[in-house]
Amino acid sequence: MAVERASAIVPAPQWRPDGAGTYSATPVTVPLCRVEGKIEGNIGFELWLPLNWNGRLLGAGVGGDAGVYNYRDMALRIEQGFATVTTDSGHKASEARWMSRPQARVDYEHRASHLTAQAAKALVARFYGQAPNRSYYLGCSGGGRQALKEMQAYPGDYDGVVAGAPGPYMPLQSVRMLWFALEQQKQPAGMLSDAQWSLYERAVHQACDGQDGVRDGIIENSATCRFDTRQLLCKPGQAGECLTAPQRAMLDRIVAPLRDERGRAMDWGLFPGVRTRPGPPSPLLRAMWADAVYNNPDWDALTFRRTADLAKVNALMPQLRADSTAIQPFIAQGHKAIIYQGWQDPSTNAGPTLRYYADLAAANGGLDALDDAVRLFMVPGMYHCRGGPGADSFGGSGHVPAGTDPARDVLWALIRWVEQGEAPRQLIAAKQGADGRALTRVLCPFPQVARHDGHGPQDTASACACVTDGTLSRLLRRPLPQAR
Repeated sequence: MAVERASAIVPAPQWRPDGAGTYSATPVTVPLCRVEGKIEGNIGFELWLPLNWNGRLLGAGVGGDAGVYNYRDMALRIEQGFATVTTDSGHKASEARWMSRPQARVDYEHRASHLTAQAAKALVARFYGQAPNRSYYLGCSGGGRQALKEMQAYPGDYDGVVAGAPGPYMPLQSVRMLWFALEQQKQPAGMLSDAQWSLYERAVHQACDGQDGVRDGIIENSATCRFDTRQLLCKPGQAGECLTAPQRAMLDRIVAPLRDERGRAMDWGLFPGVRTRPGPPSPLLRAMWADAVYNNPDWDALTFRRTADLAKVNALMPQLRADSTAIQPFIAQGHKAIIYQGWQDPSTNAGPTLRYYADLAAANGGLDALDDAVRLFMVPGMYHCRGGPGADSFGGSGHVPAGTDPARDVLWALIRWVEQGEAPRQLIAAKQGADGRALTRVLCPFPQVARHDGHGPQDTASACACVTDGTLSRLLRRPLPQAR
């Protein structure tokens, strides 16, 4: 580890770092020591040390293809007294074809986060004259995957982790996204526009919204929803708000389980109403095969093979998967994990997260036993990490904290669980309504769902309670495709 720069930051009255990039910082108002450094010459990190320290270290995870720092969570949480640290995962976003470098791949998979945790703890002890009392990790998307890797591979790094939308089997998720992007490219008559995905989403919500007893624009439990896409077919002479036969056929293929060359299901498919990610495919998809697997910048994506190319990336980057169920060392130390996942997530879909939770339960004494150490909160109507029609602000990665109330902030819920032994029974999520009012909803630990009391306002958490939903328990007993 080498400290390249240590700077005293005295906001006057606010400060934010330059080059915030994707994870842009909110203004910082507290004085701090900003430490910039490198590990092994290539793993960049930043550690912010507040003068008014609460005794805790917080690791801030980075999503996507990384290469940047998560200044946003650092800025939000240093205001609450955390020493905060983040890493670029061993490369810079500006580096072309970084995934062709073996060391960069391994650092991205798992090493950078672990080594950064070790370095941060040493620097914290040196700066404050004492080690952190507790250490926590907060991340979503790729940052959620990093949180799971910390729990699985380095159980001593953090006392608790919050893993949002973690995509536990990232290679398979990537196969799904790349395959159907290519299928639409090869069959342009079936290509679906963003507007057509919105049409599908609206129609499903209209059909399934009231299944929980209230019509509030949110599907509480997507696993109970059923929708016939024939309703979207264009009638003779109709154009616009409808799908042609080829488009409807493509939609059905995309939402169904992904199948390999022999017709075997590779995943659960998408829950009803889940749209695909808007815009072009993530550049990370091509990088995984063109740069990492084939090391060929001219690789022709149309030669992509679902089974063979999944096997290749698994062999080359085995730690890219974060679906290990061997978390007994993490549990034995009394550490805790909270996973959260949007039902409507178009990028890291809900199915793989639910599947991982099912596997965790099976390997660790069942749901009741797992509940003592790991809890999953499904978020109705939430897209990727945030956004969507549902209430999406509850202290997750990138969310502006609503104070330190464990009932409204998932990080503080984790802290209370670790430090006081009180497990989170529910969370309250908020969203600013179109009329300016704050809407609130109850989020429940799996396999519970929120049920309205039939009397109070539908947009208020106080009118709801968490009850066990048998359909979710049965969902975990659903036959699982073999992970290959």
